[in-house]
Amino acid sequence: MPLRLPKSSWSTTELEDLRELSRSFLQKEAVPHQERWAAEKKVDRELWTKAGDVGLLCLSIPEEYGGGGGTFAHEAVLYEEQARAGDSAWGVTVHNGIVAHYLLAYASEEKKREWLPKLASGELVGAIAMTEPGTGSDLQGIKTRAVLDGDHYVLNGAKTFITNGFHAGLVIVACKTDPDAGAQGVSLIVVETDSPGFRRGRVLDKVGMKGQDTAELFFDDVRVPAANLLGDTEGQGFVQLMLQLPQERLIIAVTAVAGLEAAVDLTLEYTKERTAFGRPIFSFQNTKFTLAEAATEAAVARAFLDQCIERHLKGELDVQGAAMAKLWTTERVNKVIDDCVQLFGGYGYMTEYPIARAWADVRISRIFGGTSEIMKEIISRSL
Repeated sequence: MPLRLPKSSWSTTELEDLRELSRSFLQKEAVPHQERWAAEKKVDRELWTKAGDVGLLCLSIPEEYGGGGGTFAHEAVLYEEQARAGDSAWGVTVHNGIVAHYLLAYASEEKKREWLPKLASGELVGAIAMTEPGTGSDLQGIKTRAVLDGDHYVLNGAKTFITNGFHAGLVIVACKTDPDAGAQGVSLIVVETDSPGFRRGRVLDKVGMKGQDTAELFFDDVRVPAANLLGDTEGQGFVQLMLQLPQERLIIAVTAVAGLEAAVDLTLEYTKERTAFGRPIFSFQNTKFTLAEAATEAAVARAFLDQCIERHLKGELDVQGAAMAKLWTTERVNKVIDDCVQLFGGYGYMTEYPIARAWADVRISRIFGGTSEIMKEIISRSL
């Protein structure tokens, strides 16, 4: 029997209908392909257009730009169902919840009407390139340069760990337009990947999330129209990143909590069916106590997440609140899934079991979107 948690306070009948659509789509188009995608290190390109056909792309982008006209709650429903389906391959959170919103917030009206409908249909796959081989969390230390030459920027540099990097048709690139100005010298420029000088490197071999295409990207004298700069002037990139990162961190929290709940459900089912010493594993006190703690962790994480989603829907979730959500939920899901693996015994270490894949997949959640240590630093500034 699965966890019996109250329905989220922000849920509506419309959102529950979307949940059913998301669940059926993922069960048909994602779940059967997990092993193949993991081996190939990427999803099928057709997955994006199929998702666009049924209306699952750009759910929270206004209809005038081809989107679904919904809110973050619509996105959260899709991301929860993806986590519960055990799919970590499809980079829809980056495409929908991050890339599309940078364009909506900062691109010119002309560029919004050019790019957003293509993201919504799946004609374009979106990526955002911040991390570089030598920078990690230090966004002020990026080396990728963009130099204005007439009505074009010329980009040079390299990026790594880029989600959707293999399939991306459009990449938002964090670069330095003034290398001597620190954070004030960072700009965001959109690169269309059919531009001469753009090339993709390796699709990276990761510990988990093996089916998600995570690639190296290289920019060798790539000429980009000056109109592809996000914002009115150069040097706004760092502020734009700081304004958008809270939603990115809330997205990570959404998937963490849904993954935590799914792990507890899997383990409850397994321990009630699996026997040892002539009785179900669940009947042992250690199992019951471990799962009692896990169920409590899930209930507390869900309550906190729902509160954060409500605040975000009202425009009230601040940088510190989003950092708390990411820190707490990712640390808790890692602990709980590790405890669940222990209850599976040796089978918990076999990748044919969803709990083993979840254990490997979830470890990155304490690193990407800002490490747990960075979250603590952000939170401490408000104390």
